[in-house]
Amino acid sequence: MKKRHTFKTLLFMAGVALFSSCDNGFEELNINPDTSPIIVPSYMFSKAQYDALNNSCASTYEFAAGGSIQHFSTYKDVPGIGDKYFFSQGTYPYDFFNNAYPLGVNEVQTVINAVKNDPAQVNLYAIARIWRAYTFHRITDLYGDIPYSDAAQGYTASKFTPKYDSQQSVYLDMLKELEQAATSLDATKSSYASADIVYGGDVTKWKKFAYSLMLRLSMRMTKVDAATAKTWAQKAIAGGIILDDKDLAKVQYIANGQDINKNPVSLALRGNNYAVADGNNNTEGGKFSNTFISFLKTNKDPRLSSIAVVWVDKKQDTTATIQKGMQNGLLQKPADFITYSEPNINTVLKLDAPMVVISNAEMNFLMAEAIIRGWASGDAASYYQGGISASMRNMAIYGDAAAISTAKINAYLSTHTFPASFDAQMEQIHSQMWVSLFPDEVEVYSNWRRTGYPKLTPVNITGNLTNGTIPRRLIYPIVEENLNGPNLKEAISRQGANTLTTRIWWDKN
Repeated sequence: MKKRHTFKTLLFMAGVALFSSCDNGFEELNINPDTSPIIVPSYMFSKAQYDALNNSCASTYEFAAGGSIQHFSTYKDVPGIGDKYFFSQGTYPYDFFNNAYPLGVNEVQTVINAVKNDPAQVNLYAIARIWRAYTFHRITDLYGDIPYSDAAQGYTASKFTPKYDSQQSVYLDMLKELEQAATSLDATKSSYASADIVYGGDVTKWKKFAYSLMLRLSMRMTKVDAATAKTWAQKAIAGGIILDDKDLAKVQYIANGQDINKNPVSLALRGNNYAVADGNNNTEGGKFSNTFISFLKTNKDPRLSSIAVVWVDKKQDTTATIQKGMQNGLLQKPADFITYSEPNINTVLKLDAPMVVISNAEMNFLMAEAIIRGWASGDAASYYQGGISASMRNMAIYGDAAAISTAKINAYLSTHTFPASFDAQMEQIHSQMWVSLFPDEVEVYSNWRRTGYPKLTPVNITGNLTNGTIPRRLIYPIVEENLNGPNLKEAISRQGANTLTTRIWWDKN
């Protein structure tokens, strides 16, 4: 028995030795030389910034949001979710949600996990938290209740079916995150430097970005919780917001190289609608809406010639008198389709056009609103004029062809004075926001739903899904029903039916 036991022991040891010799170098063979198992926070943060901004820029920006707020129109069915309030079976209502989590959300959370426990990287942690709030606020503003507290925990906590948090709780946590992150920024410590594609790691500007986003979010709550909105608006204003041109939050893209380096809105709209560049063969039948162009022409707005063109003899013509928009809700191509205005590919749709993330124009307008609400001190009319002036000056970032002279700005201001009554003031402020925020159609759509300005006339064509009312949100994707059904069902029971007309928390009547 002893000999048999010894023999088995030796056989086992030989097997271990054989396995060990065969395994020699196995780990090295299974390492992808083009990837790294170590997170480099700066590289990952750059990707998180790119991916948060490059999300469904045709289907969401132009087709859904841009059509709903009547910046854009189309005669075709498939891209008609915003233009006609229906959609053919496809991905348009779902794209933003489906893309946001595996890319921007996961990436910025990975950065946070990598740096949060290192005091030397306090700025990396703080700026990542600020960007995480920016990333999430775009998602929740489009859908309402969303996976938030459980999001991006698939790998770290095996949470593959995240719960949906109420939009109210998401908003309160984003505001808390912004406050904590802003106060923790330390100008004496290192940051992302050039890996930060918005501010180059400038801590002082990121603090203003945090408080500016805080003001945007606080004003979003005016319909549903004015008291809380006031509290956070006052905190934001006291902290310091983006009011000057030099603090403009933007990403500068380049026209060459990989697509990730190109302006994602320009790339998407040119690729999905304006690729042929002749004014007639627009892939998705898109043009500027009559509502938008008529507003600009009626108000003699100098921005019209900066952003809109009509194709004449296969060349772009910016002459103001020939600009005209196409009606929303058309069901067939107009015979004079080529004569309608569309975005200028030499200015706002340049592949190397910068993308504005948060502007001083927006913050000046929101300051004007805060003052007329009695939440801040100052001259509301001055901030209102400051918003218009900043928007017009900032057209120069799209090149000389878009630049507007000081004389034209002053002439416009002289004919657009600030009214006396609260309702008229709100209409003036937010009609100007409707123009000034273009082409950030997601933000224009959110601000319009919150304020109702400018007053838009919806279309009501046969087969629409909203009973002839402008959509109030996007629809949760079908894949959520299949993979995260119970949590989605719970969210719908709290928020309301998964339809285009269900109002999200801050949009309640």
